[in-house]
Amino acid sequence: MAATTTHRLDDITYDGLYERWERGNWRATEIDFTVDATHWDERFSDLERRAALWNYAMFLHGEDAVADNLSPYIDAAPLEEQKYFLATQQVDEARHSVFFGRFMREVVGCGDSYARTLAQTQPELTWGFRQVFARLDRMADELRRDPSPPQLAAAITLYHLVIEANLAQPGQHFITRYLEESQLMPGFRAGMVHVARDEQRHIGFGVKLLSELVAGDPECRAAAIELLGEVLPWAVAVFVPPNWDARYTECFGFGLEEIYTEGTRSLWTKLRTVGFTDAEIASITRTDPSLSYEEAARRALLLVRAGVLGEGTRPPALTPEVVAAFFDGMRFAIDHRHSPPRPVTIQWDLSDAEPWLLRIDNGSASVEQGRAERPDLTMSCRFRDIVDIAAGREDPRRAIATRRLRPKGNLRLLWRTQRLFT
Repeated sequence: MAATTTHRLDDITYDGLYERWERGNWRATEIDFTVDATHWDERFSDLERRAALWNYAMFLHGEDAVADNLSPYIDAAPLEEQKYFLATQQVDEARHSVFFGRFMREVVGCGDSYARTLAQTQPELTWGFRQVFARLDRMADELRRDPSPPQLAAAITLYHLVIEANLAQPGQHFITRYLEESQLMPGFRAGMVHVARDEQRHIGFGVKLLSELVAGDPECRAAAIELLGEVLPWAVAVFVPPNWDARYTECFGFGLEEIYTEGTRSLWTKLRTVGFTDAEIASITRTDPSLSYEEAARRALLLVRAGVLGEGTRPPALTPEVVAAFFDGMRFAIDHRHSPPRPVTIQWDLSDAEPWLLRIDNGSASVEQGRAERPDLTMSCRFRDIVDIAAGREDPRRAIATRRLRPKGNLRLLWRTQRLFT
């Protein structure tokens, strides 16, 4: 497996990526949207127009954001060949913005300028989308101030692996598939094919550069892992449709489970190609990496639907399946560098659900429903409280101070738990 991955990355060169860009140039201003406008008005239903506007608006805003934020990446790249390619990528992102902007104005009828089109479509953006791209804005500022290799590794991880590979590529795939099968909107369809080819080239660059950064510097590896742990809980909520109306995707021939599966497959394969181990992927995603992509995606979608992941504006569902999935993920969150020198048991005594316990022993962790006879530490709380703490929506110190989290037992172990969970 390792030899195959290395060979695949060796086949990619920065000069070769630049040459592919020259050969693949296309003109966003010359795409003809005449037939597309007719199809939009006459062959799309009201639901399909609402759903397409919601979906395409995220691409418009995403392309605009990445075009605006790429320049510090060029400055931070260590090699001239990398800088040259990143300059072509910025051109690509601007061209994608022109393409989506033209479509929104000439076909959908949103705005009469790029600024007005962006303003009119902003209400379509999901909570997850806003969180991810706000982080991209901050990342660009951080990279300007600190163009070090670890900061660049985090930035490449956010841009090329999360935004392009995990989010954009699956969305492009399903949009293009539907339009091809239905023979709709030939102009938009042709443009999406060009966009997808550009993104494949960008992702190849990001995977290659990140693999070189993390292979040579443990700090780069740690920075990439930390970034993924921060952003993936937002990214998993990007495709949540308005009011969880499944018709927003199903009217175009795919379900939420399919796009979540494609996103999981794309991200995990890129992480493995970069050189991350399955143990690292488990700690990043809080998921057993031996699961199929379909099952991993199903569990992620379950937790988003249940309110465990995502915005957190409502109490999480208390079904046995949801609670079990949450605690199963907890065992992968353990940073065993800070594990106690002897086996320990942490009991979760929930006021609104069945009790669960976590055992940590010599670099491994397991969870099960039930009560331990003599736990080292007992945490009493509601399920919602531990969910909010795990999601970063609640400070555990504040939860203890307000008695929403009530620890009992080995208080030295309590102090260590803040470092146990990554």
